[in-house]
Amino acid sequence: MSRSKSKVTITEIARQAGVSVPTVSRVVNGRSDVSEGTRARIEDLLREHGYERRATAPGSRAALVDLVFNDLDSPWAVEIIRGVEEVAHAAGAGTVVSAIHGASGSARQWMKNLRARASDGVILVTSVLEPVLHDELRRLGVPLVVVDPAGSPALDAPTVGATNWAGGMAATEHLLSLGHRRIGFIAGPPRLLCSRARLDGYRAALESAGVPVDDTLIVPGDFYHASGFAGAGELLALAEPPTALFAASDQMALGAIEALRRRGLRVPEDLSVVGFDDLPEVSWSAPPLTTVRQPLSDMGKLAARTVLRLALGEEPASPRIELATELVVRASTAPRI
Repeated sequence: MSRSKSKVTITEIARQAGVSVPTVSRVVNGRSDVSEGTRARIEDLLREHGYERRATAPGSRAALVDLVFNDLDSPWAVEIIRGVEEVAHAAGAGTVVSAIHGASGSARQWMKNLRARASDGVILVTSVLEPVLHDELRRLGVPLVVVDPAGSPALDAPTVGATNWAGGMAATEHLLSLGHRRIGFIAGPPRLLCSRARLDGYRAALESAGVPVDDTLIVPGDFYHASGFAGAGELLALAEPPTALFAASDQMALGAIEALRRRGLRVPEDLSVVGFDDLPEVSWSAPPLTTVRQPLSDMGKLAARTVLRLALGEEPASPRIELATELVVRASTAPRI
């Protein structure tokens, strides 16, 4: 007995054909980026099940890439989006940007939306998905790429990041070369691998220079301005405050500079300050900020290229890619007086 038309889903077609849901979606929408053998197998199953296609012109559905952040309230996110969008646009793909705010309800709603739009791939930025949602992506055959993984990324997901340890070491070595020995560090969220790597680079530079690591000089932060402001205040309240500060993000460095300004302290005359990211605005801060440049836009571009390759059934160039960081010296650091 034949089945009723359109009762079968493309997920079931994908399971029977042994392909991903996006691959079936590409065939249903008349796109050309599917091999002839795979296309024929899917078309046979669509006819067998009497699947009725929606009334769209052949090839009218562009590829879709889901770009998922924990939060979007940062210029850091804008740089990642810029890189992803550039590559996606050149490939004729659309980009859907979402923020899940670390909430399981938001993540589950995002997954529901992703299933409905048959996304071709997911780029996950500094976020954590519940194991059940990772499993759902695998079940759907939707490829995943992780940028700056939080915790341990899925073993089957390629990751893109920067040389955070080397960047943390370079920033600290710069301050050491200027004669600073009491160097405060305002850390990022410990759940993020990039945060831990920057702290490890700071520690390694001190140890290499024979300077004991003083844990009272390490204060917590969350990458945002307010935590840099608070962290600088905590460090300045020490009986022996630091002569230099290294903040694990530019936004925290700017917050720290504001805390110094409100106390009548000058940068770099009274304290030197180094950030991390090289966001566009820090070259215009007062004073222009010495920082570690991480190629955020390039990280987005590489993640987009990787997920689009995976969507076509190709292997990634490497399961783990780190792009080089670079120390950019401006006017916020000076020799210790």
